[in-house]
Order: sequence, then structure tokens, then C-alpha cells
Amino acid sequence: QKPVDSFSLKAPKLDPAFNAQPSLCRGQALRWWEKSLHPNMIEIQSAQELVISLLNAGDRLVVLDFYSLAVEPAKLCTQSYDYNSTNAKQICQLAEMNSNAIFLKVNYEQHKPMCYALHVHVLPFFRFYKGDDGRLCSFSCTNATIKKFKDALAKHGNGGGGGGPSKGLHESELVALASNDLISRDLVMNSSVNDKVEEELVLA
Repeated sequence: QKPVDSFSLKAPKLDPAFNAQPSLCRGQALRWWEKSLHPNMIEIQSAQELVISLLNAGDRLVVLDFYSLAVEPAKLCTQSYDYNSTNAKQICQLAEMNSNAIFLKVNYEQHKPMCYALHVHVLPFFRFYKGDDGRLCSFSCTNATIKKFKDALAKHGNGGGGGGPSKGLHESELVALASNDLISRDLVMNSSVNDKVEEELVLA
């Protein structure tokens, strides 16, 4: 098994056009963002909340949205920027249209250790999870490739998993989070027990 501290500490590359918001208008943008969150969109406050939210999702599709609000102010002075025209707005609309899916949003600036542990090296970045199938797919998506996100949502949004307990994060990811004191080690133990029980049921 790999050492738990073997994950990369390389900061993710940002796509300013997708993630950025003008620093001078950040307060206003954040107010817009908060007002635009739909009931199925959750702003993750900790790694513990992320893990538990995935485990409690049942057979519902869960979309992890790793994003950034960072941008170079100098660039903003030389170009016009319309936050409402970015994919962030489109994803908000897609969340409203797919109310049975759960969208968990992770702010990179606020949760860098968590993102490092989960091997998130480029932003924006998405991961899709569902029930006992666990992770279905993961990819980066920009303004030019929003169709990739829509296609994944259409493909995985219907139907349920296999009916077993929700897998959530991989055990190696849980170990990485626990090694940095971001989650309780009990969550790692519970994950190992659930995997063992599921394996025994399959073999029975």
C-alpha cells in the first residue's frame, strides 16, 4: 500500500475564464453565488462533511464541483468579465433542472489540503459518484467543454446504483484525509468494514 503522504502537493492549474471573479466585485459575486444555490447544491465546509455527505447520498447521483474564485487582478483591468455568462451559471441551472442529483461544491482556496489529498490538480474539476458504484467518472471542464459535463449528467443522472451502501470516496483517499487530520479515522475504519461486508455478500 502506498504511504499516505505520497500524494502530490502540486497546486492545480486554474482556468481563469471558468472560475474567476473580479476581486473588486468579489463581495457582490459571492452574494450572487449564495443567493443562486439551489436546495440540492451544498457548499462543503470541511472534509468530514464531504465524506459524510457522500455516504448519506444513497442511490442519488452526487457531483463534486472543485472550483476557484482566484484570478489575477491585472488581467481583469484589460478585459470585460461577465460572471453570469460563465459555466458556473450554467451548472447552477443544470442543478436546478436535475433536482434529484446532489451538487457538492468545494472551494479550492478554502480547502487546499483536502484538494491535495484528493489529487485535484486542475480547476475546475468534477467527480461523479452514485451509490454502491462509487466514483463513475472525473474530468476537468472549461467554457469550451461544458458539453462534457452535460453528457455525463445525462448518462449517470437516471437510475440508481446496485442497491448496496453508498461507497463514497476510495479508501486510499480517506486514509490521505485522515493522515492530515482532516477527517476522523473512524470513517476510514467504517469504510474498510463496509467493503469487506460487501465482498462477502458477493462471494456468498
